[in-house]
Amino acid sequence: MKIYGSKISYYTGKLEAYLRYKGIAYEILSPFGHQKTIRMHVGANQLPVVERDDGRWMSDTTPILLQLEVEHPAPAILPVDPVVNFIAHLMEDYADEWLWRPAMHYRWSYRHDRELLSSIIADEIAKEFPLPRFIRRRFFQRRQLGGFVRGDGVRAQTWDHVEAGYFAALDAMSTMLEKRRFLLGDAPSLADFGFMGPMLRHFGHDPTPADIMRNHAPAVWSWLARVWNARPSTVGLDFVQTVPSDAGPMLREICETHLAQLASNVAAYAAGPGRFAMTIQDCEYIRMPVSRYRVACLERLRETFASLSGQDQDRVRKLLPYPQAEILWSPKIAAASGYDEGREAPFGKAINVYAKGYPR
Repeated sequence: MKIYGSKISYYTGKLEAYLRYKGIAYEILSPFGHQKTIRMHVGANQLPVVERDDGRWMSDTTPILLQLEVEHPAPAILPVDPVVNFIAHLMEDYADEWLWRPAMHYRWSYRHDRELLSSIIADEIAKEFPLPRFIRRRFFQRRQLGGFVRGDGVRAQTWDHVEAGYFAALDAMSTMLEKRRFLLGDAPSLADFGFMGPMLRHFGHDPTPADIMRNHAPAVWSWLARVWNARPSTVGLDFVQTVPSDAGPMLREICETHLAQLASNVAAYAAGPGRFAMTIQDCEYIRMPVSRYRVACLERLRETFASLSGQDQDRVRKLLPYPQAEILWSPKIAAASGYDEGREAPFGKAINVYAKGYPR
């Protein structure tokens, strides 16, 4: 497989960890210089995009992993127990869509991290740009800090809460890893690969959050290498049969942060393009970008919940006894995304996550 991505990319790292575990050969190619081709095949320029040897193209890491799981079912990353499987999907979505904010914050808000990462981007990804290196670096610093940090709600009044979210994730993961090598069993699941997005190429790579991880959560640091080095011959084959009690702090954090965010976002999406405010754990975020993609994420979680038997739905409700979790099973939500209604993902056209009006 040809992967148009980056060695410092959140979602490219997530996909790479999965491909390594499955033993699927791939190569990483720079997307610059190929934007027209990528846009033609998947509808938007984003990372990563996969060109397969059968001529088809794939985008969006979650449906990519689920598609490859059909084609390469062993070893499985989806737990057999339907409730554990649902929780794995929920944890992956939290890692994908909530931890994105602190990951971008640590990378671009701190000068040392910002200087290092802008240098890597200038040399690895943007070397084809016919501009001096220092201009390329400054361009990406301003673009990322403005669009993905300040433009995503990181301000003086939310700074501490954004960073607290990283510590909460580290603590919750550390608790789950006290008794297991991976988050939900003896082998990496969808949840583990979801967390590889923020933990591998951002928190575990960038100087400031990596130092925090090593000293505050060494169990997560060890887990990071363990997932990266996981092979079918080196791991067990069993997932937990029920969601363990040590997942409690993780599930509470997911409800209070990510599910609260999804509920506020879908209500704002129903009201039309623009910005919105949301209160997360008593911290007020203002001028947040409305995300059509996150409406679709909520739809997929609701569909997965709805596919459970009545008994299993009751088990999930007991695991998530928080008001924010009701968005997963309430009779209806405020708006529909209209994305991938034909269920073509990962082969259909992707959402342009940077489009004016409804950015991701």
